[in-house]
Amino acid sequence: MKNIFKHYVIDTVSLYLISQAVSGIVFENGIKSLLLAGLGIVLTSFLVKPIINLLLLPINLLTFGFFKWISSAITLYIVTLIVPGFKIYNFVFSGFTSPWIDIPLLTFIQPLSFIAFSFLITFVTSIIYWLIK
Repeated sequence: MKNIFKHYVIDTVSLYLISQAVSGIVFENGIKSLLLAGLGIVLTSFLVKPIINLLLLPINLLTFGFFKWISSAITLYIVTLIVPGFKIYNFVFSGFTSPWIDIPLLTFIQPLSFIAFSFLITFVTSIIYWLIK
C-alpha cells in the first residue's frame, strides 16, 4: 500500500510539473482532475499496462524496447477516456534557449502527443525516483 501511495504522489507531481512546462494537458476541474488523473495513471499502470506490454511483447522485442513508450501512451489515452476533466490536446513546447543549448519549438498533433507526453511523464518520474533514492 505504501508503494502504491508513493507511485500516486510521484505520478501526480510529475503530471503537474509537465502541465506547467508544456501546454497540451488540461485539467478542466482544477486540482480535482489532477488528483483523479494521478490515481488513474497509477491504477492503469498497475492493472492495464502489464496486459498491454504482454500483447506488444513481440513488437517490443523486435524494436529493442521502443514500444514501451507506445504502451505508456495507450495507458495515458485510457486515463483520458476514464477520468472526467483530464484532456490531452496537441503537445506544444515553446522552446528553450540558453548560452549552451537551443531547443526549438516542438508541436505534435493528437496521436504523437500521447507518445510525447508519455515520454515526458516517464522521464520526469524517473528523475524524481532518482532524487528520492
